[in-house]
Amino acid sequence: MKIVHVYKDYFPVLGGIENHIRQLAEAQAAQGHRVTALVTSPGWRSNEQMLNGVRVVKAGRLLNVQSAPLSASFPLYLRRLTHQADIVHLHAPYPPGEAANLWFGRARKTIITWHSDIVRQKALLRVYGPILRRVLDKADCVIPTSEPYARSSPWLQPHLGKCVSVPLGIDTHRFRPNAVAPERTGALRSEWLARCAAPPETPILLSVGRLRYYKGLDDLIRAIAALTNVIAVIAGDGPMAATWQTLSHDLGTSSRVLFLGEVSDADLPAHYCAADIFVSSANARAEAFGIAILEAMACGLPAISTDVGTATSWINQHQITGLVVPAHAPAALAQAIATLSSDPQRRRRMGIAARQRIETHFSQEQMIAGVNAVYEQTLAAGVSVK
Repeated sequence: MKIVHVYKDYFPVLGGIENHIRQLAEAQAAQGHRVTALVTSPGWRSNEQMLNGVRVVKAGRLLNVQSAPLSASFPLYLRRLTHQADIVHLHAPYPPGEAANLWFGRARKTIITWHSDIVRQKALLRVYGPILRRVLDKADCVIPTSEPYARSSPWLQPHLGKCVSVPLGIDTHRFRPNAVAPERTGALRSEWLARCAAPPETPILLSVGRLRYYKGLDDLIRAIAALTNVIAVIAGDGPMAATWQTLSHDLGTSSRVLFLGEVSDADLPAHYCAADIFVSSANARAEAFGIAILEAMACGLPAISTDVGTATSWINQHQITGLVVPAHAPAALAQAIATLSSDPQRRRRMGIAARQRIETHFSQEQMIAGVNAVYEQTLAAGVSVK
């Protein structure tokens, strides 16, 4: 099978969607398929390379418009790469890629993984909305990452008949309790506690992800300001880093909120295993799924997450694998943190349940099999009307 994945970025750029595409593409290549990822280059030069069996084509980038990189050569690459392709697999939202496929795509079938609605860019939607509706009309199948998100998306509701939900999955062998040597996790804990001048028994909260507006870390920082006996470790970098560091300073939490900056993908399992509780304080539907929640739960961490009407409060089951609180509610977040941080036995029970839930529903193998089944069913359905 000839497969072309289309998005704006690919590894070594780190992010939930980028990691998902890499997982899927490499697994498909290992199964013997001819797999290409068409993305944009960080600079103006186009380039091409093979990474773990995947042909990665990066079209030269001209500029960014509302987080969407634009490339003059992208449509030309897409037309050439999708010629005689069986599947073009779009990963939305990336409006330039979706529009390019609508006008230039030549693959037999078009599949869209719907990672998220376009949430914040209202001006963009006024222009792009009619094109997006055509993109969805012409798609052969749409893969929402959860049924709750599909049912709540105003864009997907008219197309539920062509939606097949396939939850994202992770490598449950790499992300597991005791994934790294105890000496490594012990050293990390000691380092974090020392940097915060905290006693050895202090519970450690962990947040992982790109520091974008919808991660809601301002609510987490305000929650920490209301507590005295925990520290929060924030792994990741992004456009909100300086703003949130300033807020932490202004609220007097700098000694209890530790910003690590970017953490390599290879080091993530150790960071999860060194923490006590994972916190996702998202406050917008742009946090459509939450790969970091999966990774943390797979490592046996109980999770505290917010209800933003997406998959986050479906993955993390309230009172079973963790606690779910309203978004934009620092007081409720603080109460949930206080509840779990003071009860190690409850954390342990929830962590065991969290691991079991990931193994049962969110493994990488299940995700890959689900996507491949969608491909086969879509190809078997006959010739598309383009």
